[in-house]
Amino acid sequence: MVASPVEIQSTISQTLIRDFDFFAGNKPSLVLPKSPLFGTDGIRGRVGDILDDYLALQIGFWAGLVLQRAAKPGVAIVGQDSRHSSDSLAASVTAGLIASGLEVWNLGLVPTPCVAYLTGISDAIGGVMISASHNPPEDNGIKFFGAGGTKLTEALQDQIEAGVRGQGILPINKATKGQQYNRPELIRDYLESIKKPFSINLQGMRIVLDLAWGAAVGIAPTVFKEMGADVICLHDRADGNRINVDCGSTHLAPVQAAVLQYNADLGLAFDGDADRVLAVDDRGNPINGDYILYLWGKSLQAAQQLPQNLIVSTVMANLGFERAWETAGGKLLRTSVGDRYVQAQMQTTGAMLGGEQSGHILCPHYGVTGDGISTGLHLAALVKQSGTSLSQLAAQSFTTYPQLLINVRVENRELRMNWSNCEVLQSTIAKAETAMGNQGRILVRASGTEPVIRVMVEAADANLTQHWAEQLVIAVQKYIA
Repeated sequence: MVASPVEIQSTISQTLIRDFDFFAGNKPSLVLPKSPLFGTDGIRGRVGDILDDYLALQIGFWAGLVLQRAAKPGVAIVGQDSRHSSDSLAASVTAGLIASGLEVWNLGLVPTPCVAYLTGISDAIGGVMISASHNPPEDNGIKFFGAGGTKLTEALQDQIEAGVRGQGILPINKATKGQQYNRPELIRDYLESIKKPFSINLQGMRIVLDLAWGAAVGIAPTVFKEMGADVICLHDRADGNRINVDCGSTHLAPVQAAVLQYNADLGLAFDGDADRVLAVDDRGNPINGDYILYLWGKSLQAAQQLPQNLIVSTVMANLGFERAWETAGGKLLRTSVGDRYVQAQMQTTGAMLGGEQSGHILCPHYGVTGDGISTGLHLAALVKQSGTSLSQLAAQSFTTYPQLLINVRVENRELRMNWSNCEVLQSTIAKAETAMGNQGRILVRASGTEPVIRVMVEAADANLTQHWAEQLVIAVQKYIA
């Protein structure tokens, strides 16, 4: 018989949290890398490598201390995706939070934005999501939200990490323990909040949802059906073995085929934790985050709800999108890759729309964090209101520049994070930039969520794009990988 998350958490609590030397970073088996634990979206990695139950327990404990110091008393909200490792990691994080003295509300299987939303509207002082988002099943991660539902600041993340590394200076009260409560009924509050902004229903629309065997399986179909759509679901069970495998936002072929097969108006493909979405139009063509930002931006612009006509995106945003938005009287501001950087820039500038090409869209009019289900509803509503098709809307917006994005696997974390020290690669980048001039762009970066170096080349000339992408990949493979 398989133990439940509550039983797992109880066992961990009874055996491990008694030893407070463990929380002081003195456990010999806890071997940590020299590089930072927190990346662009929390802690993420291969389960059993750096990320395991012992680390999750420590992370939960020190996060609990840090959150209690940073905010007034409250609770912590914990959710998870469908990965097989998520039950155990959620139980371990919960045990750590309880050991720190916090009360914990466990939601179970939910999208990441559900944790953020409920943290924001309640008295919670923090939220934790166990998920590796779009990564493969063998990976997992721990994402944090602060009071209000926004991403935890880097300063607070640093304090948590200091504690885990045995450098924490916060007092430990051995007598104080919290409790946990299962609160799945709160999920309905989140579901209702997604539907609330819409005065239009989706009656008469047929929509394909690819749920990626992940966190959206219990919510997205309900939302779209209650909004009136005829819904066709793919990969619609929670399956930790298959989450994100050849489906969802990282693999659009199944939803493209289904849209054509069922003569649907559009398809929506979520990632494992449903904080992002990519679309497919009625002709089976992919619609990425650049198109979603452009179409949503035009709608907000027409409603005079887009201050300075400003959209914030990342260095990955296509030049075709940028120049079309400028022609429409708008301004595009770029940040580093990662929704936390987009969100930070939006807060600084007062922008009300931002996001990533990968489908992570932020709109403070409707929520504090990226939400794939909410974004999908907005896109469907835009199509319904337009009286035309998504393919026609996309064709009337802009033409993308040919862009190639190639991931080169580099297992050695130190080499990966210090790729810019490679002189041969830097020389190749310089040559490519000279050859393309102002008709193209190059971006080489180490991923903050996967063990890869991403090579992106974009140019008006497809042949130039192909040539320089190949040269850069060869340089990475030969001198870094």
